Amino acid sequence: MSMSHLYGTDGEDGVEMESFEVSDWDLQNEFNPHRQRHRQTKEEATYGVWAERDSDDERPSFGGKRSRDYSAPVNFISAGLKKSAAEEVSDEDSDEDEKPVKQEEIPKEFVPKKLKTGGNFKPSQKGFVGGTKSFMDFGSWERHTKGIGQKLLQKMGYVPGKGLGKNAQGIINPIEAKQRKGKGAVGAYGSERTSQSLQDFPVVDSEEEAEEEFQKELSQWRKDPNGGKKKPKYSYKTVEELKAKGRINKQLSTPQKELSQVKVIDMTGREQKVYYSYSQISHKHNIPDDSPQQLLGKDSKPQGFALPELEHNLQLLIDITEQEIIQSDRQLQYERDMVVNLTHEIQKMSEILSHEETAISNLSKVLDMVEECERRMQPSCENPLTLDECAKIFETLQDKYYEEYRMSDRVDLAVAIVYPLMKDYFKNWDPLKVNISLVYLQFPFDGDCTYGTEIIAKWKSLLENDQLLSHGGQDLSTDAFHRLMWEVWMPYVRNVVAQWQPRNCGSMVDFLDSWVHVIPVWILDNILDQLIFPKLQKEVENWNPLTDTVPIHSWIHPWLPLMQARLEPLYSPIRNKLANALQKWHPSDSSAKLILQPWKDVFTPGSWEAFMVKNIVPKLGMCLNELIINPHQQHMDAFYWVIDWEGMISVSSLVGLLEKHFFPKWLQVLCSWLSNSPNYEEITKWYLGWKSMFSDQVLAHPSIKDKFNEALDIMNRAVSSSVGGYMQPGARENIAYLTHTERRKDFQYEAMQERREAENMAQRGIGMAASSVPMNFKDLIQTKAEEHNIVFMPVIGKRHEGKQLYTFGRIVIYIDRGVVFVQGEKTWVPTSLQSLIDMAK
Repeated sequence: MSMSHLYGTDGEDGVEMESFEVSDWDLQNEFNPHRQRHRQTKEEATYGVWAERDSDDERPSFGGKRSRDYSAPVNFISAGLKKSAAEEVSDEDSDEDEKPVKQEEIPKEFVPKKLKTGGNFKPSQKGFVGGTKSFMDFGSWERHTKGIGQKLLQKMGYVPGKGLGKNAQGIINPIEAKQRKGKGAVGAYGSERTSQSLQDFPVVDSEEEAEEEFQKELSQWRKDPNGGKKKPKYSYKTVEELKAKGRINKQLSTPQKELSQVKVIDMTGREQKVYYSYSQISHKHNIPDDSPQQLLGKDSKPQGFALPELEHNLQLLIDITEQEIIQSDRQLQYERDMVVNLTHEIQKMSEILSHEETAISNLSKVLDMVEECERRMQPSCENPLTLDECAKIFETLQDKYYEEYRMSDRVDLAVAIVYPLMKDYFKNWDPLKVNISLVYLQFPFDGDCTYGTEIIAKWKSLLENDQLLSHGGQDLSTDAFHRLMWEVWMPYVRNVVAQWQPRNCGSMVDFLDSWVHVIPVWILDNILDQLIFPKLQKEVENWNPLTDTVPIHSWIHPWLPLMQARLEPLYSPIRNKLANALQKWHPSDSSAKLILQPWKDVFTPGSWEAFMVKNIVPKLGMCLNELIINPHQQHMDAFYWVIDWEGMISVSSLVGLLEKHFFPKWLQVLCSWLSNSPNYEEITKWYLGWKSMFSDQVLAHPSIKDKFNEALDIMNRAVSSSVGGYMQPGARENIAYLTHTERRKDFQYEAMQERREAENMAQRGIGMAASSVPMNFKDLIQTKAEEHNIVFMPVIGKRHEGKQLYTFGRIVIYIDRGVVFVQGEKTWVPTSLQSLIDMAK
């Protein structure tokens, strides 16, 4: 091999000199792992660069080329025996096996792989893989030495009791050796790892990464064959990337927009630049070359193509093009969204159009039916419209054209069509006359009080507004039925009431009872307050209990179910008139009791007791004062007149009368009789006879018991005091037996009363316990209504969405799944039970 590329020549003599510069040959051969290596001889190992070399060596030693000594003797080397052809072929195969393999020919599975340091060892593992072997004898061999091995291991981080390795995992088996094929370098024949190392340190399959790193490191030491010039690298953007960038910028949030106005100083280039937003940095010109531009030195050549203005313009054109692409994409997306929106609008408008067409068709049919009704209502029509036929037409409108019927103004429609027919229907109506008919009239005259209730009930379901139930005030302009009843039906009722006599109350009460479930509540209240009550009040003022043969309760009490508390103002003048009539009354006249008895349950308990104490009790006291007690000839009429009022006056008032006006005289007569040697059998019968005149309720009173016990004590003292005088045989025993019998009866009666009271209390407790646990929400409302004295009852024939309506005081409610609903201004409002009670009060 010629060495002219390594040595230069000095002049014409041709003396070769060694060059110390690193040439391309050095670089290529230094990093070539497959180059033929020079095997060092023993002489070269001894003398180094001063050893003698042959001229065929790849590179001469330092110190210049030495001339070969041709005077030295010739050395022959023994060639051995000639081999056979088969042996030569096998030697050639072995030589081929020993040839170095190129890097490109090595398969990937033999490329070195990255190791996972520590293998499957977990850092939390305390012992090494060798198990929990005792360390008592560990390093016992060092007792014969100075212990330098243990010290060296501890300096390198070894902890006694743990294994070796990065994670102190250790190994169980000793390190295995694997025989390498041929004579190549390490790794030339693939992976040389043993099964033990693969088990303890598994590999990461990253051959491509290792190959890329190797080629990258290798390329750093190679000289660029193109003279050191690198190709410029350009960054390319696709249209899809630009669109994605535009969408991201479009979704910029408010805080990012605020940050986009921040002043930015860019010192990454050769000169300091100031930007007033982060977005301007994105428009910064990117130099295609990765390496920054170097300053021009002495020997460096100036850049041959430097046109910053052109580069700026080109970059500007690129930015404009990018913005146009982004704007076009946004416009396209906007148009697509607009198409979708318009499609939905078309579908919505088509649905609205079909709905409007259906509504127009229905309204045209409704209009035809209304016009037909108007035509038949003309006086010249051969087939006039009747009230029943009109009701059927309205039922058809409600069933088939419900929406149009609810949307229409039913008040005006009813005023125009139904009102004239209703006036003709009730033209000859007189509910207070019974069983009278005029055959020759066009409309039959019916004196029945139920006449018209069925047809009015039908019109109520057709015309009444469900959302505005009129209970306690109603706007007539919003409900056709209420206006119909007020303007058509009420005038006839006013005429009837004006001709009605209050003492003939039966027909009027029956009439209102039959219509109470049909007419609105506020109309019924108006009839009772404005029409009925004034006539009753006037009649009460004209009533005289001394001259009138008809008792007042016969024409007042029938109004109690309808009017209830409305009759309270009449009770005071009635009591005054009765009190005036009783001024000259005597208890012997029993007609007073017949007149007063029906009012006992009508007047309040306080007012009734006050009336009795003021007007009746004094008369009864005078009657008892006139009573003469004579055991031999007793007249009992006066006593019977007083006892007959027992149910009318209270027990306490009656007991007071007896204690004041009867028992003093009775005990005095008993004492005088006992002082005159009486017959004790007669006294016993007299005592028992008077006691039998009183009821059990009066006898149970403690004051009455004390009086009769006092009589027994007087009789016992009379029997026991007459020791020396004459005594009737057996009198003492009879009186003692009578006393014992009476005391025993009193004791049994008291025990029986106590037992009854206990049973009543037990029954009351069971009833209260049963009533305290309502079965449902309706029972709970009923219980609360009873506790607060509020009327709670269903409204007959009145429903809302299939739910029964109830009156809670003056409020109309309905119950749905445990919730009570109260009528509001436009709809039903759910409310609590306490709020309902407060509203009712």
